[in-house]
Amino acid sequence: MPPLPEPTRHGRPGFAALFGALPVAVVVVDPDNRIAHANGLAEQMLNLSERVMVGQPVEAILPPPDAPRSRDGHGFAVYDTEIAMPRGPKIRVDFVEAQIPDHPGWRAITLHSAGPSRRLGHASERGAGARAAVGAAAMLAHEIKNPLSGIRGAAQLLNGGELTTLITTEVDRIAALIDRMQDFSDTRPLPLVPENIYPLLAHARSVALAGFARGIQIEERFDPSLPPARINRDALLQIVINLLKNAREAVRSVRNPRIILTTAYRHGMSVSIGEGQSRLPLPIEICVIDNGPGAPSDIADHLFDPFVSGRREGQGLGLALVDKLVRDMSGIVQYAREGTPEMTVLRLLLPRARA
Repeated sequence: MPPLPEPTRHGRPGFAALFGALPVAVVVVDPDNRIAHANGLAEQMLNLSERVMVGQPVEAILPPPDAPRSRDGHGFAVYDTEIAMPRGPKIRVDFVEAQIPDHPGWRAITLHSAGPSRRLGHASERGAGARAAVGAAAMLAHEIKNPLSGIRGAAQLLNGGELTTLITTEVDRIAALIDRMQDFSDTRPLPLVPENIYPLLAHARSVALAGFARGIQIEERFDPSLPPARINRDALLQIVINLLKNAREAVRSVRNPRIILTTAYRHGMSVSIGEGQSRLPLPIEICVIDNGPGAPSDIADHLFDPFVSGRREGQGLGLALVDKLVRDMSGIVQYAREGTPEMTVLRLLLPRARA
């Protein structure tokens, strides 16, 4: 792979300038397993200049995560992993390594900071926001739902008319919201069993096409060779329907709306499940993709927090519930903007069933 070209003339940036300005830390490794390039964010994260790193064995600068690697040439990824740096403190990152097309033996390593708000641990390690939602759900259900029944009953005793209808409609709406919040207060472990995910995906797609996504094509791009996943079928069905509904809302104002449902087997995906325990592989990937505008930048990092929504009428509970149910199955869910043209990707990573 030749050296990165210098900036071009006429004020147009060359690849070197673009590489240096990438908003993610990138290290390029040559076929001899030595560092060939590192951009500015990589210098900051590793606390070393590119000049010092170039020519060094990559393990001497950036020890790889302690996780099984793919042997099929499709790359390697570990989320929320801690790496002990040879010349500095430990760093917690998402570590993604990919082969560089048309350059055999060359690899690119990207490092994404995994701060406390993005930890992807086991369900028992949920953040303060999720714990607060559990407490709020239990309290509100107890303190509000019973009085609501009384209000509705009293309204029905009135003589009818528009006001009575308004009262009962609003009471029913609030009761439905409380029912959704009660889902957060259920801390019982989900029963997980080996399941073929494809009948569940087909059912979720049928529900969507018969109702909220009527008239919109939902494309399928499936890996037919996926092994069974270790999941709860009702939870996964609810998750996929929620994500499809979210995608439908996202493309409501798009001229040519697209929703895509994909599956894949991802080698090297794993997550920490507790102190002193081996990392849990998460090779089963399910993505719901849409060509909507994506989440506003100011809330993109908090989409899975309770009561955060990009829609004015949204309650901010749909994706938070998705996050809870995915974690209850020891998986993770991610939001990203990917591709050309850029599209919204909601990605589920789940464990496979034990052989």
